[in-house]
Amino acid sequence: MKKFVLALVTILAMLAASGAGCGEAPGTGTGTLELYLSDAPTDAENVTGVYITINEIQYHMNDQWITCEEFEGPKTYNLLELTDGNSTLLGELVLPGGHYNQIRFILDAPEMGQDPINPGCYIEFADNSTEPLFVPSGNTTGFKAVGEFTVPVNGTVEITTDFDVRKSVHLAASHYILWPTIRTVVNNEAGRISGVVTNNSTYTDIIVFAYEDGTWADTEDDEPIYPASRFPNAVNSGKMCDDGHYTIPFLAAGTYDLAVAGYDGADFGEVLGFISDVVVESNHTTHQNIDTDALEASP
Repeated sequence: MKKFVLALVTILAMLAASGAGCGEAPGTGTGTLELYLSDAPTDAENVTGVYITINEIQYHMNDQWITCEEFEGPKTYNLLELTDGNSTLLGELVLPGGHYNQIRFILDAPEMGQDPINPGCYIEFADNSTEPLFVPSGNTTGFKAVGEFTVPVNGTVEITTDFDVRKSVHLAASHYILWPTIRTVVNNEAGRISGVVTNNSTYTDIIVFAYEDGTWADTEDDEPIYPASRFPNAVNSGKMCDDGHYTIPFLAAGTYDLAVAGYDGADFGEVLGFISDVVVESNHTTHQNIDTDALEASP
């Protein structure tokens, strides 16, 4: 009997040391998700700010959404300050180690039909006026950011979520509505395309859209029907700066076709042409200059 008790005590001690006695399966643990927020540039010249307020960040595991306690909302961000590869750290979030394919943001956003006095999500214009940014279900079910990443046990993974204001903000029946198109990318697996645009066109602005190889469709530049946007299948985009440079950041490794579009301010003109088969490598900048007189007719 004494031998049996001694053996039982030994087994219990081993279980406690392994963490199984705390409800955690042997060999499991937690890691850190460094979560960043970024945005693609907008083509609306009269818009100076697109503000969102995040109340909670949640991750999906075992068929349920779990709140990240390390993020202490509400916190407000101007997405237009986070373009051209700029980003801000939302938090260092402790998650169970493992593979994930979505997280979501719960926003402090007015619902349609409300008349908010101090909305948590709003648009600011050049004349300093503001308009509420209505977000259907944004304060209840939230908005999902889709993309795969792995949180290593006792390690850290850095990912960036891209809201893409150009695709996400829509004007419908005199109301501004946010239908976020959010993607995620693992930072150390992402590359970028950068270069100088020689603009010989009559357009004042040039925007370069990156498409995964072979995904351009002839309808991409058609007049969009709400809630769709023009260039819906573009992965990301970059706008020509005053000095002629452009950057398309946060691209997964792969081959891309570039669609070069002419704008006059916020007014879309036409697709000027394409550059095909631009290769992006992880954690690397691909240099691709653009001459609007030397573009291909199709990708």
